[in-house]
Amino acid sequence: MISPTIFQVFGFELRWYSVFILIAIFIAFVQIDLESKRFKIKREFFFNLMFWAIIIGIIGARLYYVIFNFDYYSNHPSEIIQVWNGGLAIHGGLIAGFITLLFYCKKYNANIYKILDICVPSVLLAQAVGRWGNFFNHEAFGSAVEYHTLVNMKIIPQFIIDNMYIDGAYHLPMFYFESLLCVLGFLIMLFIRRRKYIHNGQIFAFYLIWYGAIRFFIEIFRTDSLMLGSMKVAQGVSAVMILIGLYIMIVQGRKPSLEDLYNKRDDEIRF
Repeated sequence: MISPTIFQVFGFELRWYSVFILIAIFIAFVQIDLESKRFKIKREFFFNLMFWAIIIGIIGARLYYVIFNFDYYSNHPSEIIQVWNGGLAIHGGLIAGFITLLFYCKKYNANIYKILDICVPSVLLAQAVGRWGNFFNHEAFGSAVEYHTLVNMKIIPQFIIDNMYIDGAYHLPMFYFESLLCVLGFLIMLFIRRRKYIHNGQIFAFYLIWYGAIRFFIEIFRTDSLMLGSMKVAQGVSAVMILIGLYIMIVQGRKPSLEDLYNKRDDEIRF
């Protein structure tokens, strides 16, 4: 079993989970920076946006996780801040980051849909990378299956199969499937946003629909889901994401073909 810790010195512990989060953040910033240059948007605009969205997003992701595990954390309050041990709920991070972006764009009078469209492909790629932190933390796995079932799928590397032996049984690597689907969604969005008549907001809508569908499916098999009564919270949130995405896609798609286009070069955003 792969250790979740890279090294430990004088009480300081560096975990793979933290490293993959940092890698995901770096990749997201690079991708966003490259795309923003097409629209002559100053780097400072997205740097400051990401700074606040990441901080507030991590807080939101942790609070979301703690709220739906309140029985445990009410008895272990000192562990609430120990995010390096896992326990960041992506939906909580997305909601907190989205709210931060709304206020930030309003402050600088920026087109919210345009900024979201620039950001979400990179966010999805970052999610794909971040899921590997779950692998090293031995979480986000699925139901128990036979060893030969994993081997017969043909798309699962052997080192993943070997490390899916948890609590005396092999499990479906749901983190891996989600990561692959996120990468695929990222590639599709790269294609979509180069389309001549794509409207502002439609890339964001695709993200909501795509990731909502992915997560709804993934949650069917996950065994460590956050629960609200008998309902898996992530499935409820994912269903809402899909509905909002469909609404935005339809509304924006009804606009005249030459109106509010994503690839239209807007004026430079200034501070």
